[in-house]
Amino acid sequence: MHLAKLTSPADLRALSPSQLDELCAEIRDFVVQAVSQTGGHLGSNLGAVELSVALHRVFESPRDVIIWDTGHQAYVHKLITGRRDGFEKLRQRHGLSGYPSTSESPHDVVENSHASTSLSWASGLAAGFQLTGHEHRRVVAVIGDGSMTGGMAFEALNNLGHYAQRALIVLNDNGRSYAPTVSRLSTVMSRLRQSPHYVQGRRAVDHLLERVPLGDGVRRGLDSAAAAMREMWEPPAFFETLGVRYVGPVDGHDISAMESAFRDAAAYAGGPIVVHVVTQKGRGYAPAEHDTEKHLHDIGLFDPATGSAPALSTDQPLLAPTVPDEPARQAQQTVPQERDYTAVFTETLIAAARRDRDIVAITAAMPGSTGLLPFQREFPDRFYDVGIAEQHALTSAAGMARAGLRPVVAVYSTFLARAFDQALYDIGLHRLPVILCVDRAGITGPDGASHHGLYDIAMFTRVPGMTLFAPSGPDELPAAFAQALEITDGPVAIRWPRGKGPVSGTVRQPDAVTSDIRAQARQHRSGPDACILAAGQTFGAAIEAAELLSAEGVEVSLWDPRILKPLDRAMLLDAAAHPLVVTAEDGVRVGGFGSLVNDALQQLDTPTIPRITQLGTPDAYLPHGTAQELHAELGLDAKGIAAAVTKTLARITA
Repeated sequence: MHLAKLTSPADLRALSPSQLDELCAEIRDFVVQAVSQTGGHLGSNLGAVELSVALHRVFESPRDVIIWDTGHQAYVHKLITGRRDGFEKLRQRHGLSGYPSTSESPHDVVENSHASTSLSWASGLAAGFQLTGHEHRRVVAVIGDGSMTGGMAFEALNNLGHYAQRALIVLNDNGRSYAPTVSRLSTVMSRLRQSPHYVQGRRAVDHLLERVPLGDGVRRGLDSAAAAMREMWEPPAFFETLGVRYVGPVDGHDISAMESAFRDAAAYAGGPIVVHVVTQKGRGYAPAEHDTEKHLHDIGLFDPATGSAPALSTDQPLLAPTVPDEPARQAQQTVPQERDYTAVFTETLIAAARRDRDIVAITAAMPGSTGLLPFQREFPDRFYDVGIAEQHALTSAAGMARAGLRPVVAVYSTFLARAFDQALYDIGLHRLPVILCVDRAGITGPDGASHHGLYDIAMFTRVPGMTLFAPSGPDELPAAFAQALEITDGPVAIRWPRGKGPVSGTVRQPDAVTSDIRAQARQHRSGPDACILAAGQTFGAAIEAAELLSAEGVEVSLWDPRILKPLDRAMLLDAAAHPLVVTAEDGVRVGGFGSLVNDALQQLDTPTIPRITQLGTPDAYLPHGTAQELHAELGLDAKGIAAAVTKTLARITA
């Protein structure tokens, strides 16, 4: 067992080629077993085993900085750098992070988990090492071909080449991001990967030039001819045009070949250099290799023998059927039905697109995760995957809306943050009817600080003319989408949390939704002592909190706002009639929904202004952990909301 003895990268250098092969097999088995117990990123790590080993045998981390773009393929790096024991709590509260983490190890220099950022980090580090006299430190950025589609990567390449900064770029080319990579550069590299003649032809040209004794003038001429010949096999001179030298492709599962390429690249002093490494996502684990959509890129708990998830109950229908008998009705109330938000969105979007040919769907490299694959299959000419380019996604959506289409952009909350400028000026300023469908809003769980969707409310309620829906359950989503389609004088965002939510049985059919967007808030109960306004998924906790308070003799009014902007006037007037208003939201407390309510109450022409308590996430980066754990820690569960009401009422009456 080589893995059990591995405590640092230095241990790798004593292993023979056959022992390295054995180690790689052990690592794959370990990663499969570990992720099966915790969930996490699987396929990307299985494809980067030999690559990680080769990098750590050539470079001396942490003296040499290895930056993992996106970071979800750093599990092997973590094993090599002595964190094997932590995998039993991978992505769990107070356990090992699923991404590089500066708090875990000096080998994790950069805590980046959004795509396309590594080359900018490399540029800055290379400049810093040069100016501080640390030229002996090497900077290595490992970036996938999917991440290379992002605009930041191109901007960084331009500057790396312009300033001739000494950095090694390892292009980990597996033809995938979450889904197959979308870009012309990737298409060219794909042809190169599939060419059986490339390596043989290039080696023949280089070998010929090495053997023939030539003068400088002749050699320069033949070098130029050889460069022209290499263009027959290499990608277009994209990298060289930017001042970045290109080497490859290299077999990403041949440790010896990669070590040779990395050593040569490390010795290159003329500026940045790309080593193009070809890998297979999910390598060595049949279920991942055979998953044509994502190669098990990310996965929950699963059976390592089959790759299958534990058996789940069949999804319930979108609309709860009529229950004629009382026992069945009571059972339904005791065990509420649940539906997956993203699945409901998929059904809703496709149904709407069948009625309206102007509806188009846009994703940024995540068609499967955002629920758009069925839409793509049914409407291939109305589907756009722009690659990892959220900014382009929103501005192109603005152009489509200007041309008369109804663009729907499906995106995770955390990634939508990258396109705030485009939402504000390209869409909002022009009052264009773009619909932003914001998945994974709120506290998302095990992926941690960079993936919680805590900021979309605060950011996108700042866009003038923006309407923001926050359905409190998946059965509210179709009505919200139907209403969004009726809004033609500005942008709309609909936000929902990760996973499933209870079906409340209060579905309003889309054709019954009023066109008055200010009349959508719903009062759940009425009481004189306080008023709770609970947005989105916090509404379920607020219902339980109201019951807890009632048991203590405190009767509250409870509203489901449904629309966070613009605010419902009837809801505000009712809230103003109470001595205490408590707002709850699964986003940042300052600048979010509660702040909007606070400001609106101040503007009302009422005799008194109630005391206001805003519940939300603090001004801090939240760690990884389940949504339930973090909600409880932050006081956003039923007990926390009830306690906030009781505590503030005690202060008011003291």
